[in-house]
Amino acid sequence: MVIELIQQYPKISIVVLATLVSFLISLVNYFVLDKEKMRDLKAKQKALQEEAKKHKNNPQKMMDIQKEIMPLSMEMMKHSFKPLLITMIPIIIFFGLVKQWYVGTALAKTWIWWYIGTSIVSSMIFRKLLKLP
Repeated sequence: MVIELIQQYPKISIVVLATLVSFLISLVNYFVLDKEKMRDLKAKQKALQEEAKKHKNNPQKMMDIQKEIMPLSMEMMKHSFKPLLITMIPIIIFFGLVKQWYVGTALAKTWIWWYIGTSIVSSMIFRKLLKLP
């Protein structure tokens, strides 16, 4: 029944699927990420980047600032890696299924672009609604 609906309305179904997956990923991020720590790290990084702009003519000072920014970036990456690990395997399985569902439709060759476009937009909306960093 679901596959019949997907094949009958491929554009609508890919938009719905992409939005649903983006919502689920945003929920995982909401519950797994340490939002306060991520906001603090982003604020520190932004302050250092502003300071770097002030010293763009001084290469030595720029290098010192870059050395301070690198650990912050690594820390942010480490924190955002945990939700990625949780969602990666289900998403890979999901893509295998979705590819099979759209084989006989008008979107057979372009479904991934519909998915990417929809997921970018819906992900930005869900991040704003859930106040994720």
